[in-house]
Formats: sequence, structure tokens, C-alpha cells
Amino acid sequence: MAAAAAGRCARYFCTAGRGLEPFLEREVRARLGATEVECMSGKVFFSAEAAPGELRKLKSGERLFLLLKKHPALAVSRNKGKVLHDIKSLFTEEPKYWWDVISLWRNLHGCEGKKDEVFQEDPSPLKRKSEEETDTATKRQKTEQVRETVSEEHETEAGERRVVPEDCQSESETSSEGSSKSSGEKAIANEQLNFSFRVSCRCSGAIARVLTSQEIGRAVGVALMKQCGWRADLRDPDLEIFLHLNDVHCVVGIPLFRLPLANREYIKTAGLRSTIAWAMASLAEISVGAFVLDPMCGLGTILLEAAKEWPEACYWGADISDSQLEGADVNIKTAGLMDKIELLKASVKALPLPSESFDAVISDIPFGKKFKITKDIEVLPDILQEMERLLRVGGAIVLLLSHDLHKRMDDITKCADHDSRDAISDGTSESTTAEALHADGNSSSPVKGVEESFLSSRQTCFGSLVLEGAYGVSLGKTDAFIYKYKKISAAGNQ
Repeated sequence: MAAAAAGRCARYFCTAGRGLEPFLEREVRARLGATEVECMSGKVFFSAEAAPGELRKLKSGERLFLLLKKHPALAVSRNKGKVLHDIKSLFTEEPKYWWDVISLWRNLHGCEGKKDEVFQEDPSPLKRKSEEETDTATKRQKTEQVRETVSEEHETEAGERRVVPEDCQSESETSSEGSSKSSGEKAIANEQLNFSFRVSCRCSGAIARVLTSQEIGRAVGVALMKQCGWRADLRDPDLEIFLHLNDVHCVVGIPLFRLPLANREYIKTAGLRSTIAWAMASLAEISVGAFVLDPMCGLGTILLEAAKEWPEACYWGADISDSQLEGADVNIKTAGLMDKIELLKASVKALPLPSESFDAVISDIPFGKKFKITKDIEVLPDILQEMERLLRVGGAIVLLLSHDLHKRMDDITKCADHDSRDAISDGTSESTTAEALHADGNSSSPVKGVEESFLSSRQTCFGSLVLEGAYGVSLGKTDAFIYKYKKISAAGNQ
């Protein structure tokens, strides 16, 4: 039975894309009732009593782990043996605690069913399909080749190494004999023998200059086989041990699900990263009965994320591209949202829709190799003006912009004395806690507020629009900015 059913509170950590940590922090509190929440770069640690089905509902995180150990950064010296000894001690100390946590993991994992999914070999963020489809296909092909030829390790793009220790068979036999004799419990020893595992290791900073991920993973793997009697299995293990070492901390965890949370089963063709799309929708303050528009919807990822999370609203998507609309239509049908989302072909500069007819406008302004930045910059004022026309007073506009477009946005929205348009890129932004963002009129709404970095919100405006917040986020190889505007008066009456 799950931890919640058993009345046990477990300690977790979830990874997040850069800039999304505050969204995830607020989400675990609101959705899971999490306590002891700790937010740091790339990770959010928390405690919760929740069944796997509830944990899987997290939308702003990447991968969810059951926390085994969180330790301050290890002292690094030139003595590799000593450093490896310190690393192995993270796994060999407190064996009872280890087995308690693994017992909890097995209970949670049992609810999901063994091998119900395939391990995600490359958990790095999805690329924009429109600009990197060829590169992604090439990387997948290379990954398959590596899987066929590598017997000892597999290194992902994100820097993880999955290691099968040397002398697996002999080590397993030795450890199983010792385990049986020392414990005197043959049933437990046999269970340990039948348990397969692999180690995924990431290291950066000072320790990475002394030891490779492969060396660390192999040492940890051998230590676990000796202590637990497990057998190594790179391709399809029962258990994966994740180890992350850097200059800040050492973190050991077990992935709770085989696929990242960011992999949405209801999205057939991925466009914008789903976690970014959800974060944008969470800022739009979507309420019951609201009308929401994405005027440059592409494959419809933002609309899908919003409609799944806040289904009591009406959604419209527009795009000038037939192929994008066809892809969006397939995604909408796959997600079973045909009655929630309407599509139309139209230019974002002249949408055939009535003025002040939408409560929220959310859009990813296209940029990248396929889209000409200079052209986007030229039409940005027209795009923003059309969005302003369609938005009702009190409504929100949420945009995703490239670095160049975000600088241009500051130019076209600045007022006479505005002198801090590059506050975010210069690192001089003012940080504050936003007022609770009412998402769907329900007290259990997953986002009640986020830590916002403001770009002189009292000074910038475009017509009736006031900038409420700007957030720097990562799209993998590129950075972007989420802008949120509120309409404070009817256009022309500011």
C-alpha cells in the first residue's frame, strides 16, 4: 500500500528546470500539503503523505525521487582512495535506515506495477520540435547504438553515468554468502539476491576534477553488492540509485517513476516543454467559466496543459500554419479535449474575434532557427496591441520570450523615466512574493503564488497593460523569459 495509506510521511526531492523551482515549491505545498519544503537550484526537497497517483500529478517538476540521504559537500583531496571511501560511507552507514527507505520505495513501487514503463535514458529537457527535430532524432539513434555496445556504463546528455560494476557475478556470490551467514535470515538474503540495481551518478565542481562519474559509480555499485547482495543490471533493473555530488551537497535518491513527470502521456507530439507551458498557464489566473486564448498556439501544448489542469474553462487556439494546426488537432484528440479547445486559422496581428472577449491570453512567441528574430521584433508591438484588444479589463497576458525579444519588449513598453529595462538580465531584479494566484476557484488549486522577480512593475506599461512579473527560465540549451501583464483599464482609457 502507498505511504499515505500506511500513514507514513516520506521525504522526497524533485528536480526542476532552472527558474521553475519557485513554481514547484508552491505546487508541492498546495497539491500535496507538503511540509519541510526546501528549495535550491535545480531541486525542491519536501515531506509528504501522498499516494503515487497524487505524486504523479506534479506538473512543474522533472523527475521525482525518494530521498535516501542529503549530506553536505564532501571534503575533496588528491587522495582518490579517501574520497571514494567517504562516498561509499554514504551508502554503508546506517544500513537499517537504508532498508526502511527501500521498503517504503518497494511499497510505493508495488502500487505502480513492476516494469510498467521504460526507463527514460535521456531525461534532459525536450527540444522545440520545430527547430531541433533532426538533432533529436540523431541523438536518439546514437543513444540506441550506445545501448547495444556499452556493457559497463551509459552516459546521458545531462552528465549521468549508469554503471555496472566489474566482477558482478563473483561479487554477488561473495556478498550473498556473507549476507546469509551474518543475518541468519535466508528468506531476506534470497530476496536481496533477486534484487537488481544500477547506479546513476552525476558529479560537478571540485570532486569532478578528482574522480569521474564512472569511478564513483563503480565503487558505489561494488559496495552495495557487498552489503546488500544485489546484482547489477544496466538495462532493466528493479532499482536505480541516483547519486549527485557537487560543491553544495551530496544527494542520494531512488526515482519513484520510470519516466520523468514532464513526460505527458496525453501529448502525442511535443512542442514547448510541458513544465514551462504549465507554469505559464498557472500565472494566467484561470477561473471557472473563463475564456482563454493562445493566438500562436503551434502544437497546442499550452492549451493542453491549461485544459487538463483547469477543465472548467473554455479554450481557443489560433495559428497561421496549417501544419501546426493539424498537429495541435491530433494532440487535442489524443488528450480527449475536443470539447474543451477550439482551433482556428488566423494571423495573430488580425484575429477575427471580438474585443475584450477573453479573460486570459497565453502565448509562446516563436523564436529560434526556424523563426527570424528580426521579423518577430518588428511585429511584436502589433502582436501585443492585438492581445490587448482581445483581453478584458482585469485579465492577464502571459508570454514566453527569447532574450532578444524580452529586451525589445522592455523597449516598447517602457515609460518616460523607465531606466531598468535589463533588470533581470543584469541580476538586479527585485524579489517579492506574489499575491495568491487564484487558479480555478478551488481551495485545492495547485498554485496559490510564486516567488516573482519583478521588472520595475510600477514603471512599465503598454496602453492599458501593466507588467506584473518577469521570470527567467531555461529551455535546455537556451534561456527565455516569462512575462505577465494585467489589463487595468479599457484600451485608450488609461
